[in-house]
Amino acid sequence: MFQNFDVTARPEQGPPRLQALRAELSRDGLNGFLVPRADAHQGEYVAPRDERLSWLTGFTGSAGFCAVLDTIAGVFIDGRYRTQVKRQVAADFTPVPWPEVSLASWLKEQLPQGGKVGYDAWLHASDQISRLVQDLAGTGIELVQCDNLVDRIWQDQPAPPLQPALPHALSYAGEAAADKCTRLAADLRAAGHSAAVITLPDSIMWLLNIRGGDIPRNPVAHGFAILHNDARVDLFMATEKLHQITDHLPDSVACHPPRDFLDAVQALDGMVSADATSLPQIVADALGDHLVGAGDPCALPKARKNAAEIAGSAAAHLRDGAAVVELLAWLDAQPSGTVTEIEVAKRLEEQRRRDPALRDISFETISGTGENGAVMHYRVTEETNSRLEEGHLLVLDSGGQYLDGTTDITRTIAIGTPGNEESAAFTRVLQGMIAISRLRWPKGLAGRDIEAIGRMPLWLAGQDFNHGLGHGVGAYLSVHEGPQRLSRISTVPLEVGMILSNEPGYYREGAFGIRIENLLVVEPASALDGADPDREMLSWRGLTYAPIDRRLICLDMLTATERDWINAYHRETAEKLRPYVSEDARAWLDDVTRPI
Repeated sequence: MFQNFDVTARPEQGPPRLQALRAELSRDGLNGFLVPRADAHQGEYVAPRDERLSWLTGFTGSAGFCAVLDTIAGVFIDGRYRTQVKRQVAADFTPVPWPEVSLASWLKEQLPQGGKVGYDAWLHASDQISRLVQDLAGTGIELVQCDNLVDRIWQDQPAPPLQPALPHALSYAGEAAADKCTRLAADLRAAGHSAAVITLPDSIMWLLNIRGGDIPRNPVAHGFAILHNDARVDLFMATEKLHQITDHLPDSVACHPPRDFLDAVQALDGMVSADATSLPQIVADALGDHLVGAGDPCALPKARKNAAEIAGSAAAHLRDGAAVVELLAWLDAQPSGTVTEIEVAKRLEEQRRRDPALRDISFETISGTGENGAVMHYRVTEETNSRLEEGHLLVLDSGGQYLDGTTDITRTIAIGTPGNEESAAFTRVLQGMIAISRLRWPKGLAGRDIEAIGRMPLWLAGQDFNHGLGHGVGAYLSVHEGPQRLSRISTVPLEVGMILSNEPGYYREGAFGIRIENLLVVEPASALDGADPDREMLSWRGLTYAPIDRRLICLDMLTATERDWINAYHRETAEKLRPYVSEDARAWLDDVTRPI
C-alpha cells in the first residue's frame, strides 16, 4: 500500500513540545517564533523532516502556520481546516481564522508593548516577510532571523530525503529539456534579466524533464536551480540523487552540491528574476538589489500543457476512471454497515495498482462517511475509521500519479437511502459543477471572474463552501499546481492547455459532506452562429469519466439543459470506460449511466 492509516500526531503531544519551545524562546531572548508548514523550497507539500507544524501542534493540514508567543500559541488556518483543527490540537493552542485575521494584526494585539519574533529565513518567502515587516512598522515588534527552534527540540526528526531523481521520457514530456531551457532563456533576455533563480521542485522537474521521490505523493526531487539567459543551468542537488539522470540532462546543465547554492546566488550579476511568493527570505537577502520579482519563469509554460501532456493526462484519466468504476461497482454490492472507510481506500488503491504506469497515489485518499465527510481534507486513521451506515454519504476524493498523467476525482456516494436534505444539497453542488463544465468565457478572464458561477445554486439556497472551486493540476507532477486556479483570489488568466479541477462542495459540520470533482482542460471554444467574429472565447474539455450517483439527484430541481448534460456525460462515460472494466463492472456501469 502507498497509503497507511497510522495516527501521525496526537493532541496530547503538543503541550510538552510547546513548553520546550518556549524554553528556547527564553534562552534566545525572543518573545515569539513562527512555525510555518513549509520547507526551503517553498512548495505546498513537504517531506516528513519538514512537518514541523504537525509535530508541534498536531494539526496535519496542508496549509497554515503557528505563531508561538510566551502566553499564547495561535494556529492560523483557512476555511478548509476549521473543522479539522478542532479535532487535532490541544487546548494550549488557539485556532485563528486566517486570512480574516492577519498575522500582523494578531501580533499587534498579543504584543502591545512590542517584542522580538524569530523566524527561520529558509522557511518563509520573501514577500511574506516584506509584507509582515511593513504591516508591523512602528509597533515595536521586530522580526529576527534565527536558528530553527523546532529543530533544536525535535530529537527524532527524520533525515533529509535522498530518493534518486529519474528521467521523464520525452514521449510524456512533449518537449526536450534543452529546448525548454532555450525558450525560457530567450524570455529572460527579452526582459533584460541575466538569470532566474528557481526553488520550486516541480518547476525544476518540469524544466529538466526529470522526476523524483523526495515528497510523498509528489514525483519531485529537492533541489535548487539557476537558469541563465544563455540557457545554461546550474542545478544544486545532492549527489546521491543524480546517478540516474546524469546522462539524461542537457550538456548545458552543471550539477553542484546544495551547500554551494547561496554562494552562487550571491555571485550573480545583473537583474535576476525570481518568484517572491516562493523565494526563501535568505535567498532574497543573498540576491540583494539584483532581485527582480518577475515570477517563476517555469510557472506559466508548465501550466500550459502541450499536446503530449494533454494526451497523456486524458489516457491516464480513462484508466483511472475504470479503477473508480470497479470500486464503485463493488461498493454498491455491499450491505450497509459492512464496509469501513479504510476498506474503501484500500480497495480503490488495489484497483489503481493494477495499472503498470501507476507510480503512487496523488494524495492521501479522502474516504469520509457521515460527519467525517464534513472534514474537507479528512484523513482516515485506524482510530477514526468508521463504517458506512444506512443513510450516510461517503465523500471519496482520490487520485493517482501515472507516468502519463496526474488524476484527481471526487465522488459522493449514497449508502442506502439518502435523506432529503442531503439530496437537495447534492443536487445544488451538481448544478454548480455542470454550470462550470458548460461554460464559455472570453479569453483573458481569470479564475476569480468565473468561479462564482459554480457557487450560484448554493448561494441561492443560502449555502456555500470554504474552499476554492478548483486548482491547477500537473502532468505527472503536483496534484495542486499553480498559478492557475478557480478561486476568488486568482488573477491569472486562464489559457489553452491549462488543466484545472472543478469541485464545488457543501459541508454540514457534524452531519455530512458533499463534493463532486472532475478535471477539465482549457481549449478554444467552438464557433457559434451569431457570435462576435473578433471575440476569442474559451471553453472546457472534460478529462474525468466516472458515474455521478443518480440516487442523490433531486430530478425536480434540474432544468432540461442540466438533465441533458448529465445524460450526455453518462453516455460518454459508459462508452469510454466500457472497454477498460471487468464484465461485472460493465453491467453495473451500464445500469448506473441509464438516462434520467
